[in-house]
Amino acid sequence: MLKPLSLTQVPPLSTSRGMVDYPQTARELDALFADDEACRTYLARLRWGNGFLCPACGNDRAWVGARAVRECQRCGHQISVTAGTVFQDTKLPLAVWFRAIGWVTSQKYGASALDVQRVLGLGSYRTAWSWLHTLRRAMVRAGRDALHGTVEVDETLIGGEESGGGGRHIGKKALVAVAVELNGRRLGRVRLRRVPDHSGPALIGFVQDAVTAGSTVVTDGWHSYESLPGQGYQHERRVIRRSSKNASGLLPHVHLVASLLKRWLTGTLQGAVSREHLDYYLDEFTFRFNRRTSRSRGLLFYRLLQNAVSVAPAPYATLVRQTGRGRRPQGGP
Repeated sequence: MLKPLSLTQVPPLSTSRGMVDYPQTARELDALFADDEACRTYLARLRWGNGFLCPACGNDRAWVGARAVRECQRCGHQISVTAGTVFQDTKLPLAVWFRAIGWVTSQKYGASALDVQRVLGLGSYRTAWSWLHTLRRAMVRAGRDALHGTVEVDETLIGGEESGGGGRHIGKKALVAVAVELNGRRLGRVRLRRVPDHSGPALIGFVQDAVTAGSTVVTDGWHSYESLPGQGYQHERRVIRRSSKNASGLLPHVHLVASLLKRWLTGTLQGAVSREHLDYYLDEFTFRFNRRTSRSRGLLFYRLLQNAVSVAPAPYATLVRQTGRGRRPQGGP
């Protein structure tokens, strides 16, 4: 039976601690999201908490039916709460998805597909692997605020050691641009992106997407950054004049983040990351690093679900890309 949809926000969760926005413990998560109906109600709050807008005609009035389906009162268009999100067409219960998200966000240093398969009792490694990559896609929110103030920018190479070619030789490695926002002497937020080369278009394009115009961008003396002032940035160039041994000292914050990234890839993922899937892991590292000071793992659960209802679904085939049919997915845990 359809009933009018109130445009007021869905009430917060009711727990023994009172009304809350998100669960604080694994036990509380299991109690609050024991079935799919509870999960749909929570997703509806995240997706339409500020009011429903029909994707077909833009009307803001709807009827609400079973399974959290909304029907536009003007044109009759129907949309489920999972349509157009990472949960679209899922064949497994939303309650299992919620437990997976809760467990992944509770891990301080990340999780592997084998861990997810074991903890949730999934029969398929492929399912666990695709879930993790789906969640990694949701870890970066479209339209997020760019870095601002003083920002260090540099590049780092991800991959095994190769001889010859000089300091900026890429070879078979992947080149990752790194931007670090500074809060005084402390590290702020970061942005990471795989770039094709050290050219001006690649690096300036990264800065324009990652850093607010008017900010001070601190780089080394590489010529590709010379056009930054013409793009609306204050540019502080730091050049080594005598010894390359002091390279990390020029941009200490960005070099620290690059070092932490490589350590994380090696330690958490055993370094088993292919180029075609590196972007997913950069997103996860960024998500975790930028929330490293959060006192509540439950807040990370909340933020990831917020992103998940705004990210389009990705078929398994697009996730595996070059992985052959029937083969175990490659590119890391």
